[in-house]
Amino acid sequence: MKFIGIDLGWKSQPSGLCCLELKDGKLQLLDLDRQDAIADIFAWIDKIVQPEAPAIIAVDAPTLIPNSTGSRLPDKLSHKYFGKYHAGCYPANQNLAFAERTINFGLELESRGFIHAPSIEPQKLGRYQIEVFPHPAIVNLFQLERILKYKKGKIQERRLELIKLQNFIVDILPSISPPLRSLRLCGSFPSEIPYTGAALKETEDKLDSLICAYVGAYWWFWGTGKNIVLGDESTGYIVVPQRICT
Repeated sequence: MKFIGIDLGWKSQPSGLCCLELKDGKLQLLDLDRQDAIADIFAWIDKIVQPEAPAIIAVDAPTLIPNSTGSRLPDKLSHKYFGKYHAGCYPANQNLAFAERTINFGLELESRGFIHAPSIEPQKLGRYQIEVFPHPAIVNLFQLERILKYKKGKIQERRLELIKLQNFIVDILPSISPPLRSLRLCGSFPSEIPYTGAALKETEDKLDSLICAYVGAYWWFWGTGKNIVLGDESTGYIVVPQRICT
């Protein structure tokens, strides 16, 4: 089973792409990439996942937007449950500039057989897609009291926050089920966080996509036993791992 994470550029920005595969009880990083054009993203998906092969694609973008104005139910719930961590999500409606792009992305996935899975039978093979959001996932997986603020601010401050995320991925995800195989010798995983803005943004997109892929694996592995679903298929939904207790 493969787990694809896509940190989708909502407008014309590049998108981070990650593929994990469950082998011998551990998740192995197969690829970590970044593409600009939607056509190139789907070419990458088609290369990674053969037709009818099982996979779950976890997308950081609102691919279901039933409302013409205002906010979706999952957007509101993200602020209700994760606002105290600064992890509420951006509101989505059909009149916003990004809506056509993100909705069509989900529809194109459906045309390839990836059905929406706001509910799932754990560890059942299939072709699924879900919406995810890295900020609350990171807060819960790594037991944080606020988000890692690597999106905005001075480059040096963003870099330090991204180093924290890199360390959490390397040090903590191998200890959670399903465990992530060690990344320290994996060539596609960044060995150092860059110092310049453009390179920093590229690394940010890739690490976000890895979190998306891991959330997809966590959802497939545990289902609602260890995950929260904000909303449903009629309202739009976001899958978030439950807060891990030690």
